[in-house]
Amino acid sequence: MSHLSQKHLLGIKNITKNDIDLILSTAQNFKEVINRPIKKVPSLRDITVANLFFENSTRTRLSFELAQKRLSADVINFSASNSSVKKGETLVDTVNNILAMKVDMIVMRHSSPGAAVFLAKRVNAKIVNAGDGAHEHPTQALLDAFSIQEKLGSLKDKKIVIVGDILHSRVALSNIFCLQKLGAKVKVCGPQTLIPKYITSLGVEVELDLKKALEWCDVANMLRIQLERQDIKFFPSLREYSMLYGLNKSLLDSLNKKIVIMHPGPINRGVEITSDVADSEQSIILEQVENGVAVRMAVMYLLAGKQD
Repeated sequence: MSHLSQKHLLGIKNITKNDIDLILSTAQNFKEVINRPIKKVPSLRDITVANLFFENSTRTRLSFELAQKRLSADVINFSASNSSVKKGETLVDTVNNILAMKVDMIVMRHSSPGAAVFLAKRVNAKIVNAGDGAHEHPTQALLDAFSIQEKLGSLKDKKIVIVGDILHSRVALSNIFCLQKLGAKVKVCGPQTLIPKYITSLGVEVELDLKKALEWCDVANMLRIQLERQDIKFFPSLREYSMLYGLNKSLLDSLNKKIVIMHPGPINRGVEITSDVADSEQSIILEQVENGVAVRMAVMYLLAGKQD
């Protein structure tokens, strides 16, 4: 099978293991491309992609834009903060105006969960969800899976712990869906107040003790504390959080094995992870950034080739 089962990439929950395998193997080919002296291919030369970011983003937006340019697509960048959305224009009207300019694909980040699904039902373009509220962030989960696979081989029976602000994290949810479809075992770890009640219904175990979680896992994915999404206080202070759930070098060195350290970024150094851990040889944080371009190239290439 050389095409995706879905017309859009709205989340990991509604794609198949075959879709994930196809994206990851295609990304492997694109990773070779972006490490060549000439880093461009003409795969999307006739495609116009609009990046619609209704929420702030640095890495994801730059990664998508670079992926589009590596594929030779025409790119339009849209930022809600200086657009007619501020004047009261609806999401559908905004997008239809952009589509009237003959855009083929939309990459969208939005603060409302389900915004990408809502849009996919109403406009005639391929939609890639670049993050919708605290719901899903599918390309982050795919690049995380690709990065683990690159480091450890198959994900089957690998033990992954996701640490931190699970409640507000779209990365956590997409990662759980993706890792489980690839056969990994997943635990979450963090303060009880930041673990959603439903999480065990997804077949995920909860571990409140960071040391125990790290002793169990092969890979620790350290999430950022999302203060901008927290309308009440979920823990006494950042200092207390980092004492209980921050990963430092002495804790890492106290384990009886070497584990792989990941972080979706941006890192709050000294909160969820210290600089000496982030920059250590066990960390694959910069590999994740590089792999993000290849994975996003793969997603857009496969969606562009998917027949309606």
